[in-house]
Amino acid sequence: MQQHTNELGQPVGAPVPDWTPPPRPERAPLDGRFCRVEPLHAAAHAASLHEANRLDADGRTWTYLAYGPFETLAAYRAWAEAAQRSADPLFFAVVDRRTERAVGIASYLRIDPANGSIEIGHLHFSPLLQRTPAATEALFLLMDQAFRLGYRRLEWKCNALNAASCRAAARLGLRFEGVFRQATVVKGRNRDTAWYAAIDRDWPALRAAFVRWLAPANFTDEDLQIQALSDLTAPLLKDTK
Repeated sequence: MQQHTNELGQPVGAPVPDWTPPPRPERAPLDGRFCRVEPLHAAAHAASLHEANRLDADGRTWTYLAYGPFETLAAYRAWAEAAQRSADPLFFAVVDRRTERAVGIASYLRIDPANGSIEIGHLHFSPLLQRTPAATEALFLLMDQAFRLGYRRLEWKCNALNAASCRAAARLGLRFEGVFRQATVVKGRNRDTAWYAAIDRDWPALRAAFVRWLAPANFTDEDLQIQALSDLTAPLLKDTK
C-alpha cells in the first residue's frame, strides 16, 4: 500500500477525493432466488417468526443476543413492534421464497453515512433458516446493497465466545480485526467483542465469489451446495493488502 505523508513529512492516511456520504438504506425489500429480505413488520412477520423460533427448543440461538428467548407470541410481537419502529438498527425479516414465511431476522446498525461505515447484526436465524442457501443469500443481499449504496466499510461484530458467528464471518470473507475486551455487559455477563469487516476494495472479488456460489449450477436438485463458499472466500482472505 502506498505511503502518504503531509508537508511535515508525517505519515497520513490516503486521500479520499470527492467523498460523498452515501444515503441511508431504505425500508425496501431485496429479492433473491432463495429468499426475500423485507422490512420487519410485526403484523406480517411476528407469528411465523415465533413459530419458527420455537423449533429451537432449548433457546440456544438466543444465548449471545441481548434479548430473547420469547416464551409467548405476545412477548415476541411486542419486541417486533418496537423493532420495526427503529431506524438504527434497521430490522429486516428473511422470508423463505418456497413457503413465503418469515424464518429469520437481520439488521443494519451503526449506520454512519458521514464515514461510509455500516454494520450487519442482530442476526437471529431460526432452525428453518440455519445452514440453508437462503441464509447466505440474505446476508449477501444486505452486503451487496451496502456497497452498492457507496459505503466504504461493512462491519460484523459478535461475542468473541460465539464460535459459530466467528466462523460465519470468516466464511463470508470478512477479515478478523481484533477483540475489544470487556466491551459490553450482556444479560449480566461480560462480552468481549470480536470485530470483522470488509471494505469497498474487497467487495468486487468477494461479490464474484458469492455470485459463483449462488449460481444454480452450484446446487443439486435438493439445494445442496456442490462447492463450499469458504473454498471461494478463503483465498481472498490470504491477500493482506
